Amino acid sequence: MKNIKLIFGFVFLLAVTISCSIPDGISSDTTLSGVASSNVAKIFDISTDNSGNVKITPTGNGVTSFTVNYGHGTGSSASAVVAPGGSTMHSYPEGTYTVSIVSTDIGGVQTTATYPLTVTYVAPTNLAVNATVSVYTVSVSATAQYAKSFLVYFGDVVGEVGTPLAIGATTPAHTYATGGAYTVKVVALSGGIATTTSNTPIIIFDPLALPFTFELASQNYMAGGTFGGVNFSVVANPFSAGLNTSANVAKFEKTAGAQEWGGIWKPLDTAIDLSTGTKIKMLVYATEVGKKVGIELQGSTNGAPNTAIFSAPIAVANQWTEVVFDTTDLAISPAIPLGAKFKQMNVNYNRPNAGTGEIIYIDNIRVTN
Repeated sequence: MKNIKLIFGFVFLLAVTISCSIPDGISSDTTLSGVASSNVAKIFDISTDNSGNVKITPTGNGVTSFTVNYGHGTGSSASAVVAPGGSTMHSYPEGTYTVSIVSTDIGGVQTTATYPLTVTYVAPTNLAVNATVSVYTVSVSATAQYAKSFLVYFGDVVGEVGTPLAIGATTPAHTYATGGAYTVKVVALSGGIATTTSNTPIIIFDPLALPFTFELASQNYMAGGTFGGVNFSVVANPFSAGLNTSANVAKFEKTAGAQEWGGIWKPLDTAIDLSTGTKIKMLVYATEVGKKVGIELQGSTNGAPNTAIFSAPIAVANQWTEVVFDTTDLAISPAIPLGAKFKQMNVNYNRPNAGTGEIIYIDNIRVTN
């Protein structure tokens, strides 16, 4: 019996000794090392707004952390440590990249996997261009969805280099050397290869000034407007003969019921300078005799008063005739001082009577002696 007790005590002591030689919490079975993180996957969530932002969400079994190397950037911006279930965001230029994900398992073993990433920017949409013209200058602004910026081409220079235009900005005023028809091209840039282009035709008018021949494409004969129920337009000459065989003339219609003072007004970029001539002449075609064509001079640049000048009645009907307004006529009130300059000219017809639907044609308004 005593021998049996000694054997049992020895076995128990041996078991205690063995159990104390293995650190608590660590198994000597290494068969899971390198396997716990072997099921690493990746998720790329690529933005579609041309921001280049890509959300990367790595996943894996038994992983304690991930290190995502973006394949783009330098220093601390080239990688990020991500906890299981977490994500990281990185902004890429358009292009192709290799993203590597290093997963670390509970045993400290690391596994690296690489994944190709292609970032492609979409072409901007809903491109809208606003070109504001003022005599010889134009300023351009633009909007577009998914645009990073714009390039503006004003269309007046061979081999023109585009003018950069930022989102929400307006170009500095661009000045054209001469009047004419131009095309403003705006290219919306995605930040990558894709672009969207818009072409906007504009007309740059020469400064509005007499003479009015209604023949120049670079002259804005429709500047200003009408008042009192009158219509005004530039039309092909319907009575090309006699004193006037020009291609285009102005049509003046005093519609039925138009105000007796109804007429047209023309703001002039270059003032009428009566030091260069004291008479204003106009070709007129009317279907009635006896009614008057009138001119008013306004907007003096040197202190002259606004003045209304009425012509003599139309003496000849159904043919072109010349009407002369003498700015030195003593009957004009208030009197026009010598050398006066005016930046607005109004034209009226058959005052002081309301309109009855009369139509006249006028052409070649000029200052002379």
